[in-house]
Amino acid sequence: MAISDALFPDGFLWGAATSAYQIEGAWDQDGKGESIWDRFAHTPGKISNNDTGDVACDHYHRWAEDIELMKWLGLKAYRFSIAWPRVLPNGRGKINQAGLDFYDRLVDGLLQAGITPMITLFHWDLPQALQEEGGFSARSTAEAFVEYTGVATRRLGDRVRHWITHNEPSVYSFVGHVMGSHAPGLSDPYLALRVAHHLLLSHGWSIPVIRANCPGAEIGLAMNVNFNQPASPSLYDHRAWQYGYGMWTRWFLDPLYGRHYPVDLVEHAIEKQMLPAEGTDFVAEGDLTAIATPCDFLGVNYYTRQLARDQDIPPEQNLAPTVFQAPKNDRDWQEMDDWEVYPDGLFNVLAWLYFEYQPKAFHITESGASWSDSPDATGRVRDNRRIDFLQQHFAAARRAIQIGVPLKGYFVWSLMDNLEWGYGFSQRFGLIWVDFATQQRIIKDSGHWYRRVIATNGIA
Repeated sequence: MAISDALFPDGFLWGAATSAYQIEGAWDQDGKGESIWDRFAHTPGKISNNDTGDVACDHYHRWAEDIELMKWLGLKAYRFSIAWPRVLPNGRGKINQAGLDFYDRLVDGLLQAGITPMITLFHWDLPQALQEEGGFSARSTAEAFVEYTGVATRRLGDRVRHWITHNEPSVYSFVGHVMGSHAPGLSDPYLALRVAHHLLLSHGWSIPVIRANCPGAEIGLAMNVNFNQPASPSLYDHRAWQYGYGMWTRWFLDPLYGRHYPVDLVEHAIEKQMLPAEGTDFVAEGDLTAIATPCDFLGVNYYTRQLARDQDIPPEQNLAPTVFQAPKNDRDWQEMDDWEVYPDGLFNVLAWLYFEYQPKAFHITESGASWSDSPDATGRVRDNRRIDFLQQHFAAARRAIQIGVPLKGYFVWSLMDNLEWGYGFSQRFGLIWVDFATQQRIIKDSGHWYRRVIATNGIA
């Protein structure tokens, strides 16, 4: 690789990402209200090993120590989320000043360390009080989100320029409301589509509020877009890909970029009884215009490749063999549900999104890998597979920049090992190893390597 091929543009934002529920702990301290993830985690059997985020990484108390670690890594930016119920315990109405004070201190600490804060307003921890009113299936929750956005941005908007409204609305909608393996743990496809619509609507409604409170703000939404392709050339698998991947991506991105909901997906949802015969009956006049309010960047969360196979067709009818699967070996697969390591997919996703939707800019708002390497006898965490993963994916990102994709930053998931939602503490994505019993932190070899990448603004 030539030196010029390894370097990134000046001002590129090298960062790391976390979310409030996964690291903060202090779940019921200083006036914080209950979230749907607090309720979900406290329900036996919902999370592996019955783990909870009650303490997690204790970041609420150890934030200053964690900023020192970020500073040592040389991070240019840090993406984190605000816990909505820490600021508005009931989701609307009375403000919890202690919660706002926490984020005020965190932002000031980051800026003093020379680290740019990027705030996600909603990373899934909806106030339980709003869920009891219907959650995001209710239009009133979209209105409450705008109120919450105003509270957060009025307090922090004089110092924070980068804002993400929602993290992975497709995951929140479908994993939480169809599969039921995320909070709030429901299984209702029609409800999930209402949730998806109101997430998008609250995104569009909140943009003018952020702009009013944050002069010069850069606003985006973070989408989970893994690389997906049919498992074979068969028509059955192509249709499974068209509708499955379409609901995960085009259902959200088409209205976001002014194209309304895709006709083929609406027809498919009606056929599958996910929607009534009249279609998207939850869309009111003016909604689609609001959803398409222009924003400044698209966040991309990328982890793996997925293959679409039509499971409804008997094998004797779908005769085409799976042809795209890579050989399975220890270095090609993550521990997280055997996720394939597929860096070319990141290039493909960025190229497709740019040429299909023409966002003004991109940030890779999450990308990382889960391996459970532990400290050796010397206390060193030798996570060489993570280094390989990052090196290959950084190279794929650099190739996308070379063909004209306006990629402005890369946020590694995650800054530190944390509670990985329904998997509890069984998965470790961090650049920093955490002993959850003692809260000891150890920078892994991947963190040392990433420090050199940031210092040289190129692939080490």
